[in-house]
Amino acid sequence: MTNDIKTHESKTFTNVDYTEKTLRDREFYKCIFIGCNFTKSDLIGNSFEDCTFETCNFSMTNIKGAGFRNAEFKECKIIGVDFSECNKFQFSFTFYKSSLEYCTFFGTKLLKTKFAKCSLKETDFSEVNLSSSVFSECDLSGTIFSNTILEKTDFRTAINYSIDPDSNKLKNAKFSGFNLEGLLHKHKLDIEYNQ
Repeated sequence: MTNDIKTHESKTFTNVDYTEKTLRDREFYKCIFIGCNFTKSDLIGNSFEDCTFETCNFSMTNIKGAGFRNAEFKECKIIGVDFSECNKFQFSFTFYKSSLEYCTFFGTKLLKTKFAKCSLKETDFSEVNLSSSVFSECDLSGTIFSNTILEKTDFRTAINYSIDPDSNKLKNAKFSGFNLEGLLHKHKLDIEYNQ
């Protein structure tokens, strides 16, 4: 049985509708996807290296075994995606102005990952290594941090986070003095700022 892998290099895909479609044995290198819809599509085992996704929809996309190396997501909708099932040897991302809601990164390594102006509501970062990552102007409402490595991670402009210092590693993590209630949430303190 031969395994025919189709390789795409330096191509641009615009407004392609992959909704509920199955893509198999494909490698994408330095490709750009603009306005593509991957809703409920099956991307099992595909490889995306140095690819950029702009205004794409990844709602409920199956990415089991898929590789993403240096993948950049700009203004994308990524809802309910299980990143913990990706290829761990091709796993590096940048997210900008994207909605990553109800996703899971459970048990992955996301060192030095940049999240900028993203909504990460109800996303699960349990047992993830997020060392030296940056959450710049991100909304972390309901985001789960449990047994997460957050050493040198930058939360200075993040909002709505709730992080328990007793169940996460926070050495040298950066926080704004105006937003420390997110670290004290479990103590149910009434924090007041005098003007």
